[in-house]
Amino acid sequence: MNEYILLMHGDVVDRAAADDGAQWGAYMSTLRQSGRFDGGSAIGAGMCAKKGGVARSASQLTGYIRVRAESLDDARQFLTGNPVYEAGGTVEICELPKEP
Repeated sequence: MNEYILLMHGDVVDRAAADDGAQWGAYMSTLRQSGRFDGGSAIGAGMCAKKGGVARSASQLTGYIRVRAESLDDARQFLTGNPVYEAGGTVEICELPKEP
């Protein structure tokens, strides 16, 4: 099984829905019941840095969730019920490569 990270962006259409504690509680309960949830967190303010200066990020990340899935398509199932996704926001799914 592969590991994936879901990155929530701050571009939601419906901020109230995206921040709804009850929706997050139900979503997190579903993730835990799947047996493939490996943690996550909100992400606070930060910056992008590069040698010689600071780079501005094109989008603000607001949180992440780590899951296990057979494939990228399988990992997409974890979008269902995600309050950011359901509120019209972007959720990026990236595979976490296995270390050699």
